This record gives sequence, structure tokens and C-alpha cells, in this order.
Amino acid sequence: MKTKTIVSTLALLVAAAAITFANNPTEGTWKLNESKSKFGEGSGKTLMVVWEKAGDQDKCTVDGLDVAGKKTHTVWSGKLDGKDYPITGDETSDTRSFNLRSDNTIEMVSKKDGKTVGEGTIVVAADGKTRTVTNTMTNAKGEKVTTVQAYDKS
Repeated sequence: MKTKTIVSTLALLVAAAAITFANNPTEGTWKLNESKSKFGEGSGKTLMVVWEKAGDQDKCTVDGLDVAGKKTHTVWSGKLDGKDYPITGDETSDTRSFNLRSDNTIEMVSKKDGKTVGEGTIVVAADGKTRTVTNTMTNAKGEKVTTVQAYDKS
């Protein structure tokens, strides 16, 4: 019984360490490939995304355009652990969580005042040169719209 408990505990610790120290597949600079993207009604465009390490956290800086064509700039710092962390510069959300699901997939949830306003998935191609972000948000009309944005690593 003791051996079983020790082995189980060690297995859990190894799994936790693997998740904690896992590489972020989206690290680097990504530019929007507009010709391969599909935008939902009332959604803006994320033109450039930069993922980098910031101490023991990941930092995501996004530059884009809102639905009216006005420039946007958002910054998120946190861990890829599925917990909510503050985001600045985003009128539609005040927290975002990212959860590393596999070597090439991250799930995300955007919230405003604790209420989910968007969900999505980031999938990085096996070669690491492209990624696709599928995101469903509620637009200004209160309708759920899905946007699929394709990016090339630069």
C-alpha cells in the first residue's frame, strides 16, 4: 500500500512538473495571414501577436484593429494553467485564461466582470511555422460569432 501511494504521488509530481515547464508552442512573433482567415461579423483583426517569457510567466502582446478600424494594443501576462489573469487594453474582456492542452494546442477563455464572453483554441502546426486561432465571441449585437485567424511565424 505504501509503495502504491509513493508511486502515485511521484507520478503526479512528474506530471505537474511537465505541465509547469512545458514549452509554449506559440512563443515568438506571429503575423496575420489575412487571405487564409475568416472574420465573424463585428470582429476586429489581430495583426501581430508576440509571445515571450516574462520571468516564470508567459507574456502575450497583441496589436490589431477593432471593428471600426481603430488600432488596438493588448497585453496579457500569466501562466498557461487555465487560471484567469488580467488583460489590459481590451474593451471586451478584463481577464483571460490560457490552458496548454497538448504540445501544439492551447485553449483560451475571455471574461468580462467574471462572465465568459469568448472562448477559443490556438493550434500550432507540427512544423511550428503556422498557427490557427479559432475564437467565438459575442459581438455588439449580442450574437455569437466565430472568427478563424491564420498566422505565419516571422
